[in-house]
Amino acid sequence: MEDFLDHYGYIALTIGTFLEGETAILVASSLIHKGFFEGPYTVFFGFAGSFISDWLYYMIGRLNGKYFVEKRPKLKVKVAPVQRFFQHHKLQILISYRFLYGFRVIIPLIVGMSSIKPIQYLIYSIISGLIWATTISTVGYAVGRFLNVKTSVFEKNIVFIVIGFAIFGMLMGYIVKRLAFKKMSAED
Repeated sequence: MEDFLDHYGYIALTIGTFLEGETAILVASSLIHKGFFEGPYTVFFGFAGSFISDWLYYMIGRLNGKYFVEKRPKLKVKVAPVQRFFQHHKLQILISYRFLYGFRVIIPLIVGMSSIKPIQYLIYSIISGLIWATTISTVGYAVGRFLNVKTSVFEKNIVFIVIGFAIFGMLMGYIVKRLAFKKMSAED
């Protein structure tokens, strides 16, 4: 595991945040105090993976979003309430959507389909991405540091801790997603 992290840690972090987001950056930042990662690089590469993912979906929305959504009935059902909510809360969503687990595909897609210009989205994407990456990295670092200071459990059970972070991230994402969809449906 140490050799892999030494050689491919930041690449894995970038790919992980591209695909999943919180889980990858939480795990990486929890390992900063062990010397596997460095704080600024963890924030940067975590931000980079998320930024690339967001821009991929923004460009899909910009270039052919309506067709993309129409061809995916399950996505279409999810997009409609989010799109209505976005119309009334653009600024808040553009700054905070990365913290809304489960919406990182839908929201950039909707933003791409909206009147938000690429330069505007670039500015919001950089600001919100850096806030997100710094916040999540700080939380991961604090958890990793706490586990290291209080117990040696971290080293002995690294695999279980990584799995625990993943399960926790998915569970929190599911809960936030359900609550957000209920709120959006209630506003209709």
